[in-house]
Amino acid sequence: MTDSLLPRFEATEARVSKKRYVVKLSAGERQQVEELIRKGKSPAKKQLKARILLRADESPLGPKWSDAKISEALGTYPIRCARVRRQFAQRGIDAVLERKQRATPPVPPIFEGEKEAKLIALACSQPPEGRARWTLRLLERKAVELNIVDHASDNTIGRVLKKTRSSLISNSHG
Repeated sequence: MTDSLLPRFEATEARVSKKRYVVKLSAGERQQVEELIRKGKSPAKKQLKARILLRADESPLGPKWSDAKISEALGTYPIRCARVRRQFAQRGIDAVLERKQRATPPVPPIFEGEKEAKLIALACSQPPEGRARWTLRLLERKAVELNIVDHASDNTIGRVLKKTRSSLISNSHG
């Protein structure tokens, strides 16, 4: 373990020395974790959690390592090992290895349902006088002017229109 991690390691080791949550992998879970590590195509955090589970396993096939020994071997903190144990004990192997999906997106969509339909109808309508077709910036200004939305960027308009089957803002369909 590097010198910069040593003080933090010692401080966290004292807090997590007592095992509250015990990891006992079934044969199927053990095989799943070993296969995940063997393939090596999953994200690094997922691989690390899988390695922690294997070393923390207290079933007859497991090595029954302590959090301190696991963290030293894998170059992580004992508190992470304790968290992985807790997650496994409370919610199972899938909760440890898979990220929790958000209930709502970080930013709510600007165009949904009726607003999207109004934008598409606007894009299908006749362009302003002096123009051969609608541009994204023209659609952006017109959508705000018509109070379809309070604000929108031309990129957002383009993404919404890209979802339609044909391009509504260009002559090329390729």
